Amino acid sequence: MNAITLFDDPQLLAMMQDPDPEETAEWREAFQALVQAHGPQRARQMLDELASLAQQMHIAWRPQLCTPYVNTVAVHEQPRFPGDLEIEEHLASLMRWNALAMVVRADKAYGELGGHISSYASAADLFEVGFNHFFHARSDTHGGDLVFFQPHSAPGVYARAFLEGRLSENDLLYYRRELQAPAAGARGLSSYPHPCLMPDFWQFPTGSMGIGPISSIYHARFMRYLTHRGLLDCSARKVWGVFGDGEMDEPESMSALTLAAREHLDNLVWVVNCNLQRLDGPVRGNGRIVDELESLFVGAGWNVIKLLWGSDWDGLFASDRSGALIRALGGTVDGQMQTFAAKDGRFNRENFFGQNAQLARLIEGWTDEQIDMLKRGGHDLVKIYAAYHAAATHRGRPTVILAHTKKGYGLGKAGQGRMATHSQKKLDDTDLLEFRDRFKLPLTDEQATELAFYKPGPDSPAMQYLRERRAALGGSMPRRETACGVVPVPPLAGYAKFALQPAAREMSTTMAFVRMLGNLLKDTALGPRIVPIVADEARTFGMANLFKQVGIYSSQGQRYAPEDIDSVLAYREAVDGQILEEGISEAGAIASWTAAATSYSVHGLAMLPFYIYYSMFGFQRVGDAIWAAADQLPRGFLLGATSGRTTLSGEGLQHQDGSSHVVAATIPNCKAYDPAFAGEMAVIVDAGMRQMLVEQQNVFYYITLMNENYAQPAIPEEAHADILRGCWKYEGWKEGVAVPAAGAPEVTLLGSGAILTEVVKAARQLAEEGIRAEVFSVTSWSELARDGQAAERAELEGAEAHVPFITTQLARSSGPVIAATDYVKAVPESVRAFIPAGRRYLTLGTDGFGRSDTRAALRRFFMVDADSIVRAARVGLSQAGSE
Repeated sequence: MNAITLFDDPQLLAMMQDPDPEETAEWREAFQALVQAHGPQRARQMLDELASLAQQMHIAWRPQLCTPYVNTVAVHEQPRFPGDLEIEEHLASLMRWNALAMVVRADKAYGELGGHISSYASAADLFEVGFNHFFHARSDTHGGDLVFFQPHSAPGVYARAFLEGRLSENDLLYYRRELQAPAAGARGLSSYPHPCLMPDFWQFPTGSMGIGPISSIYHARFMRYLTHRGLLDCSARKVWGVFGDGEMDEPESMSALTLAAREHLDNLVWVVNCNLQRLDGPVRGNGRIVDELESLFVGAGWNVIKLLWGSDWDGLFASDRSGALIRALGGTVDGQMQTFAAKDGRFNRENFFGQNAQLARLIEGWTDEQIDMLKRGGHDLVKIYAAYHAAATHRGRPTVILAHTKKGYGLGKAGQGRMATHSQKKLDDTDLLEFRDRFKLPLTDEQATELAFYKPGPDSPAMQYLRERRAALGGSMPRRETACGVVPVPPLAGYAKFALQPAAREMSTTMAFVRMLGNLLKDTALGPRIVPIVADEARTFGMANLFKQVGIYSSQGQRYAPEDIDSVLAYREAVDGQILEEGISEAGAIASWTAAATSYSVHGLAMLPFYIYYSMFGFQRVGDAIWAAADQLPRGFLLGATSGRTTLSGEGLQHQDGSSHVVAATIPNCKAYDPAFAGEMAVIVDAGMRQMLVEQQNVFYYITLMNENYAQPAIPEEAHADILRGCWKYEGWKEGVAVPAAGAPEVTLLGSGAILTEVVKAARQLAEEGIRAEVFSVTSWSELARDGQAAERAELEGAEAHVPFITTQLARSSGPVIAATDYVKAVPESVRAFIPAGRRYLTLGTDGFGRSDTRAALRRFFMVDADSIVRAARVGLSQAGSE
């Protein structure tokens, strides 16, 4: 069998044919002489000059973005390896074994639990060099690096924590058994990095592909933001991300590459583990993922370091006078390279080195075993260190290291390079013994086949070295910390009096929020900690006045004179600007929000982000990113503006939100509110700030805002507690209304957000018809539902159950209950189980696709206008009368 290469393509071969090799050789010699005489800088100048000349002459040529398929760091450029190579290789082998034993044991005991071996097998050395030489933990002398770990490699991180004494052998036995572990005196280990489940261990969740890469970029940028604003010096810290080559297919992985380059984020290093394989097969079977990624990252402005071949290849490259080896490697597609990884030395001798006589001569005298032991770059500690050192010292651009590895490295015939290796969890005795021998593990046959965990004695050279290396870098990692100072919140009456006592002034809740935000930004203690975030709609939301007040953050300042410079609403960018304006990228904006909302744990500095956006483009657009943010226990505000399906009248189907509160309710640490009045909104924001900044609770808030102007009522202080619990009785609508006397038919109306004004109109119409109505403003359906569900659960568990709050509130009224919202009916339906017995419950909502029209027409269409609410009340009364 002969290897399939890129050179089998006849068109490519024709393009590569040289019509005048002699002239080509003269040009090559001339260029080499230039380099020798004047150095690389002059050579680069000449190449730039020639490229410019080619453009002027309209020659259709540009430099290739791909470099030869060899290591970027040449042998003569490699720094001295500073560690004990033998001990580090031994430690890496122990990590591999304990990770493998943990997963295979779990699978043997509980076949349904799952788990992964092969990803960590390919990445173990990439992790270990980082742990031993580069990944700084937070300490008194260093703020700590941020490390995003490839999720399927979590078992390897647990294996290291086991050797460090952070996890016990009993803990490893409860990998993926978090619920059963406490009863056994163990700590359950989550499947992937989950801060919510292991809050003192993992910092960043990376299990949802693509979220980790984009998040790492915005964390690196937020560190620059903190430094430029003088809040925290992050200049000595790095963000490291270890990701998979298959993960690069996710749009989120690639969407912010140019931002990282544009912002010159040389504090960011990605290590892409190019094991050439995703779950089912090759990442690019008929192509080459390393070439593709190199072109992509170079084009985006990143520094690219290729880490492809181990030290054993150095002699082969040095002997390759004809360039046959470089050509053969550069012409082999990934599917074939994967086959070489899965096969033995004899196969590779015959099918790779046997392609031509020049290649065959390179391995004359080599045994099949020597060929089989040739390492790819991502498995050679010396080469990895050289690449990491080059990345860590590079200035001016972010760096990506493209590390060539073998998936399932060391698993032999059981899994190395195999198509199905991602799901490999079963190894027979022969496989286990081969693995032991391959990595020279100090295990007996019985220990190996019984999958015994191995930990050297505490005074052994390996364990002493392990502790010394981490002590030099600040301690163990990953480690999540939560200690941060309390940030005082000013009195509510001071910054929000205009909203609490508005004297019937007309305004939208969006307008009220922006005014309140402006007031909070002026507070000397809280103001600097606020991070206003917008995607690209600040003017839409009335925030343009903040441009001059606090400025828009820009790492380069403002190098131009804006055309509106004389305006009070001029667009002002500044190095110490406070607003993060992220452009048309909701994915980027939510990543920025997450970085700010987790600053209390990542940096020990509490920040308070307010991200305001079109509500339709929040949970619906970036719901997965919000879920990942929730996993990190963030503290901040998400503000869904122009919310509801009928308040944003002319925009139509794609912009009208009728479902965000359904999704928000599914996130346990998200407190979602839909206030109708500016005063309600102020009470909620104030409570949220105190809960997050003073009490330091792990919650975040989602508040929907409207752009509809209407008269705002005063909010009585005694209603504040009920507003926060989700529902309060609104009596203000009765002013100037002749309320029917006692004994008249009675109905209860519930409304929230944009539709509460329609509920109030309906109550007045019903009063004119002689029907008594009570109106409740529902500020949070989800808080009411959770309260009711908590009561239900207590009852099911045999504990003393409280009466649900909504049940108690509705006991203050009578008659059928009509609920209306600007959201789908599932929102008000969430409290049906807690409506007092014997009372009819009818819900009105905006199910279906949105439309472009006026608010009045839309509300008629969806049957959430006052007339529809009145009809529902009549129906409820008629049915109640017939029962």
